[in-house]
Amino acid sequence: MAHESTPDPELWIGAPGATVPDDVDDAVLIGRVWDPAAGGPSVVVARDGELLDLTAHFATVRDLCEHDHPATVAQSVTGPSLGTVDGVVRNTASTRRDPGMPWMLAPVDLQALKAAGVTFAASMVERVIEERARGDQLEAARIRAELLGASVGTDLSRVTPGSAEAARIRESLSARGLWSQYLEVGIGPDAEIFTKGQILSAVGTASAVGILESSSWNNPEPEIALIVQSSGRTVGATLANDVNHRDIEGRSALLLGRAKDNNASCALGPFIRLFDDAFTMEHVRRLTVHLDIRGVDGFHLADASPMREISRDPEVLVSQLIGSHHQYPDGAVLMLGTMFAPVADRDIAGEGFTHRVGDVVTISTPMLGSLVNVVDHSENCAPWTFGVRDLMASLAKRKLL
Repeated sequence: MAHESTPDPELWIGAPGATVPDDVDDAVLIGRVWDPAAGGPSVVVARDGELLDLTAHFATVRDLCEHDHPATVAQSVTGPSLGTVDGVVRNTASTRRDPGMPWMLAPVDLQALKAAGVTFAASMVERVIEERARGDQLEAARIRAELLGASVGTDLSRVTPGSAEAARIRESLSARGLWSQYLEVGIGPDAEIFTKGQILSAVGTASAVGILESSSWNNPEPEIALIVQSSGRTVGATLANDVNHRDIEGRSALLLGRAKDNNASCALGPFIRLFDDAFTMEHVRRLTVHLDIRGVDGFHLADASPMREISRDPEVLVSQLIGSHHQYPDGAVLMLGTMFAPVADRDIAGEGFTHRVGDVVTISTPMLGSLVNVVDHSENCAPWTFGVRDLMASLAKRKLL
């Protein structure tokens, strides 16, 4: 990536030590790196500041996550070091990468990339605004004032989706001409769960994340993502950026694929933290996801998304993803949604926030570490060229299949 607006790589990769959780000594962290010596991706565990290669034991992250006791086995096996966590992260930024040394990848491989939408009241109201404004930022400001003046956001934040109360509110909003397809999935019985990207298409930390050149209104979506086995059991969590193009989705919900699934538009990482006694679903429910955006123009935005505000419990969302109605034989990643919908003006009063190329986006929470990416146009991000067949060929060549 070569732009005059490219930020200092030191900002791009994040502060030393911030990649890992605050309680790293108690955390079981697994991930993936590209190993030039092996000619392909390797499964790693972070241990004592080193990234140990577990690929001889588990050819894919999917295989490790499908184990009956992923955290226990990840702690019990070992392998050669591929470098330090900080060293491999520092080598990941393309502006400074040594192609002969390992670099970070997204921490999942064969799992389906899925996302739940409209799971927080604040972002639900913003989706209604997008729909009614049809991608017009100035019209969105007017509609936002109208909806909030009608106390819609306050009402909906207390509603249990699918409940009798939700049905009564639906009738009330319909009578006022305020019902929306986004309110349907926000407080109705069925969650919105969609395919965020294709298998192996996600990018990891210290990489560029993409927005379309044609989009004039877009933002990051900082989220927790669950790692779900084919059995439906959740075995860990990671951080995610479900990049969204608000102008495109606002024109039509049928453009969701265009708004969501683009080159480098899904970032995950830096690691999967596997569930054990020190980190459970109860910890996930109490996490607060922090977002920090720093632009080369001096713009700075900081916000947070507390998981306690989610309208559907994470396990309820998992049950709507996978079960007798739908199977995922290689498991899935499920992004849980965000309450972050930035409305702070960046340039012109009333037009709200949108990304600029060169923005450094940091998504963090103390128990999962920091996912750091720099924004570029999807058309200029490194193309996605390594698919499932390439992975199988690489593993076969290494006699790992």
